Amino acid sequence: MSMALSYQPPPPPPPILNCKTSSSTSIAPALIHSHFPTKSNARFLQINSDNLLSPNSSSTEKWRAQVSFFPAFLSKRKDVAALKEELLEAIAPLERGAEASLEDQQRVDQIARKVEAVNPTKEPLKSTLLNGKWELIYTTSKSILQTQRPKFLRSITNYQGINVDTLRAQNMETWPFFNQVTADLTPLNSRKVAVKFDFFKIAGLVIQRFGPEALSDACEILQSLGSMIPIKAPARARGELEITYLDEELRISRGDKGNLFVLKMIDPSYRVPV
Repeated sequence: MSMALSYQPPPPPPPILNCKTSSSTSIAPALIHSHFPTKSNARFLQINSDNLLSPNSSSTEKWRAQVSFFPAFLSKRKDVAALKEELLEAIAPLERGAEASLEDQQRVDQIARKVEAVNPTKEPLKSTLLNGKWELIYTTSKSILQTQRPKFLRSITNYQGINVDTLRAQNMETWPFFNQVTADLTPLNSRKVAVKFDFFKIAGLVIQRFGPEALSDACEILQSLGSMIPIKAPARARGELEITYLDEELRISRGDKGNLFVLKMIDPSYRVPV
C-alpha cells in the first residue's frame, strides 16, 4: 500500500504591529512619556524629594525661626546697652541735673525716651528688680536738687530704697544734713504708684514750733540744727510716680509734675526699715 505525501504549507507570518493608534498618535512618544517626566511630573518628583530630605518641614521652620531669633535678640541687647551708655554720658557732667541748661534737659529727655521705648520690664511693680537701694544720678526736680541753696548746703548724694512686697519707699540724703523721708506706695496700675509720705526725719523741735503747714519753709532752718527724729508728714505731702524703664542696673521714672528721675542700682539686698 503506497502512502501519498501531502504538502503542508508553512504557517503564516505573525501580524505586523501597526504603530498608528486610532487617534493617529505614535506609540513611541507614549513610551518616552512613561520614562521621562513632563513638567507636571517633574514638579511632583521635586515635592516628594523635598519631603524626603526634610521629613518634618514644620520642625525645620521652627528651628530656622529660633536660629534667626538669637541674632535679633543679641542685636537688641546691644542697642539697649548703647542707648543706656549714651544717656549716662549725657548726664555725667550735669551734677545730677543741677548744672543742666534747658538744652541739656531737652537732650537728656530725648535720650531717656529712646531708652524707655526698649523697656524690658513691662510690669515693673510686679518685678523684684525694683527692690533695693537706688542712687539718684539725674533729675529735673529743683526741690530735690536744692538749687536755691549754696552748693555747700546741698545734699551730695540722694538714695531711694524700695520694697515691692510691702509697698514702702524711703528717700535719703547724705552730707551735710542726712535727712530722710518714708512713704507708702499705692499701685494705680502695673507701672504707676501714688506716693504718700508719712515721716520726715528732721529737727522735730522746730517743726513743732512752725507746724506742719510751714514744713517747706522750715526745712531751711531745720537742716542747720541737725536733730534727727521722725516727724509725721503733712497730708499734702503726696504725689504720683510712673516707672518707665527698669532693669537690674538702671531705672527711669517720671513724676506727676513732669519731672524726670534717673537712678542706678547700688544695693539690691537693701530693705526699707519698718
